[in-house]
Amino acid sequence: MDTDNLKNMLIEADIRPTFQRLKILEYLNLNHTHPTVDEIYINLCPIIPTLSKTTVYNTLKSFVKANIVDEIKIENTEIRYDIITEPHGHFKCKKCGTIYNFHFPYNLVDSEDLKDFEIDSKNIYLSGTCPKCQDADI
Repeated sequence: MDTDNLKNMLIEADIRPTFQRLKILEYLNLNHTHPTVDEIYINLCPIIPTLSKTTVYNTLKSFVKANIVDEIKIENTEIRYDIITEPHGHFKCKKCGTIYNFHFPYNLVDSEDLKDFEIDSKNIYLSGTCPKCQDADI
């Protein structure tokens, strides 16, 4: 997605497209690594020396509220951010720590046991060893 599309995404969400907001959204668009606030802050500081961690945090919160970005919790120890908002699962390699997206039919999660429940979100999280780490063990 180019800068104009990212800018339009913010405008459509009633978020003023400031330089800092655009750079944060651009970073998420270019880095599908499910970064944390700290990772985004560290990577953007050389480009935006006046950037604060609070600005990154508040910007991401506004993106989540506007449904531009998803907030994902991996292992309940950290919050990460994902620009891909369509339903998908996450797999984290226990060896290298990389988080991968995967697609699956979400209707498989529907259960008769939950018919009277109002479900706000569906999150599928798997962990194990990725193919790269498996190959490295050989």
